[in-house]
Amino acid sequence: MSRTRKKKAGAERRKEPSKPLDAWIAFLVALVTFAVFLPALRNEFVDWDDYDLLVNNHRYRGLGWEQVRWMFSTFHSGHYQPLSWMTFALDYLIWGMEPFGYHLTNLVLHAANTALFYFLALRLLSLALSRPPSASDLGVRTAAGFAALFFSIHPLRVESVAWATERRDVLSGVFFLATILCYLQAMTYSNDPSHQARWRNKALIAYGLSLLSKASGVTLPVVLLVLDVYPLRRLGGGPGMWLGPLACRVWWEKVPFFLLAAGAAVIAPLAQSEAGAVAALRVHGVAARLAQSLYGLAFYLWKTILPKDLSPFYEVPRNLDPFAWPFLLSGAIVVALTIGLFALRHRWPAGLASWICYVAIVAPVLGFVQSGRQMVADRYSYLSCLAWAILLGGGLYCVWKRNVGQRRGVRKSSLLTTGAAVILIALGVLTWRQVEIWHDSDRLWNQVLAITDRSIFRSGTAHHLVARFFVDRGDLDRAIEHLRISINIEPTDSTAYMDLGTALAKKGQLNEAIKNFQNALALNPTLSLAHYSLANALAVQGHFQEAAAHLEEALRLKPNYAEAYVTLGKVFAGQGQLDKAIGLFRQALQIRPDLAEGHQYLAMALAEKGSAAEANYHYQEARRIIGSRPEAKAVR
Repeated sequence: MSRTRKKKAGAERRKEPSKPLDAWIAFLVALVTFAVFLPALRNEFVDWDDYDLLVNNHRYRGLGWEQVRWMFSTFHSGHYQPLSWMTFALDYLIWGMEPFGYHLTNLVLHAANTALFYFLALRLLSLALSRPPSASDLGVRTAAGFAALFFSIHPLRVESVAWATERRDVLSGVFFLATILCYLQAMTYSNDPSHQARWRNKALIAYGLSLLSKASGVTLPVVLLVLDVYPLRRLGGGPGMWLGPLACRVWWEKVPFFLLAAGAAVIAPLAQSEAGAVAALRVHGVAARLAQSLYGLAFYLWKTILPKDLSPFYEVPRNLDPFAWPFLLSGAIVVALTIGLFALRHRWPAGLASWICYVAIVAPVLGFVQSGRQMVADRYSYLSCLAWAILLGGGLYCVWKRNVGQRRGVRKSSLLTTGAAVILIALGVLTWRQVEIWHDSDRLWNQVLAITDRSIFRSGTAHHLVARFFVDRGDLDRAIEHLRISINIEPTDSTAYMDLGTALAKKGQLNEAIKNFQNALALNPTLSLAHYSLANALAVQGHFQEAAAHLEEALRLKPNYAEAYVTLGKVFAGQGQLDKAIGLFRQALQIRPDLAEGHQYLAMALAEKGSAAEANYHYQEARRIIGSRPEAKAVR
């Protein structure tokens, strides 16, 4: 190596911050984060996607070819997340179905994000100051540590960490932060094109892994462009700095990132559509979506400042009035902030840069493409509010620096340090309590109801979901109570009437059950399950002709409805039409060979027809299927 190159390399090494000290600080903030979230390790799986995703799903359990192929091809639960599935598979291989292991992985990943974010905050604050911190510069490191802890132990992070299902948030966060760090490494500390290309490629790989964990980072290329403007100052600031030769190179660097983002932007809506979660424009109009988006932008900012009344579920109103005061106030706040930060862009570029990054990251989940019933969600703040933490850390450093050397500087600095510590302690206490809300399904749903029942946006869906939880536990009385409340809040929800009818039918209150099934069909005649349930109730009362008509309608709406074929067969068998009944039972078993009820009733009909040998075969099949069920094994 030539003397000039050695001197240059030495200068670059001297520019880099003190690595051992920073490593210890990163470890410390990660350790504090782990301690604050420690109650999560005692949490169970909760009846809020955990059962559908993990407990009752056998497809992810293992890393064989069949499991891996499923992980990379499924849109299960409305997400494309093969890398997240692989981590769940590893959890299963190590822990089985013990919740402790799944929560431990989530917590370790979140602690890792805290450490990564410390390095990111330190790098960005150093770039904003136009100098790397020296080994003795504790001011910037303290600010970066404060930013990392403000992010990591804030109660808004609880949903992403304490909910096993949301592994995708913390896992994608690891690679999201790694992408930005690699990108900054490429653009600083070196003028060597090969060094820059190497780190850009690492950033691109990390970005791909982030998108394979969850598509939440789809707008990251926009964030990289913002960083090019400030604090990297590679774009903007003068003639030719937007479209000149050097600027064009900056734009071209982003093409691979935008291509990856475009792929994720196509796949994510497909996954949501397959899950039936995307609301049609006629249901949720343009004005409603704009109002919801403005509300979301104000909501996450407000909850960052005052993390009170956090809930696992905030429902979007079915008839959202875009001119209601919460939406108008949110719109006014967003417009005022945007105008104010734009006006201050030269004096305070960090403010506008943080605002643009925040809007860009949270944009995909603001409701422009409405997915599911939630209007906002705490988990959507996991990546989007990173900018506010850095901004607060930078503000802490500026105030501290301003007081250094002044007569009252020591006292003010002590007050500032005490204030920062009090904020972090308060956040830690709130987060500890919020983690315990996710301990089990009872506490979770009690929190949901406590928040929604005193909210201006009362949620019928929350009561409906709680009712289903009580049905699963066999508590029909409490289920019926919550279903009635749900209908009172949202009288046009056809599925609530259907579920109420089902619960009443299980209690033997058939007349009232029939009325509710009829109400459900009056609101939505295409509910095949409502036709099927109504037919069952009518058949019990001996109204076979009406029952048959509803079963035929259910089969028209859902031709592969095996249970409807069995029930229709039972109706014909009850009328003595055994040949028709046998044909229907056989059709049901063609669709679902593992349907024990189909084998049982086919065996009974065949026995009555005198086909003893075939009847015995189907009796044996029914017993085998029933005996292989997990609940049957548990009873033994």
